[in-house]
Amino acid sequence: MIALSVAIIMVGTGLAAAWAEKVVGGAAVGAMAEKPELFGKGLTMMVLPETIVIFGFAMAFLLMSKMSEIGGP
Repeated sequence: MIALSVAIIMVGTGLAAAWAEKVVGGAAVGAMAEKPELFGKGLTMMVLPETIVIFGFAMAFLLMSKMSEIGGP
């Protein structure tokens, strides 16, 4: 059951980050097309959704360590 939870966490955070990248990427490209000086801010905003995956990986790692305590594979 814990392994299934880890899989759901990783899939969920991956999909959430992909959706956020799509939304932020479209807005950033549109803004940079009008004002090229917004490149730095657009790049920063593109990196922020990746923290979702990092938090998901941390949670998955914590659950995997819990699984090894219980005695699972």
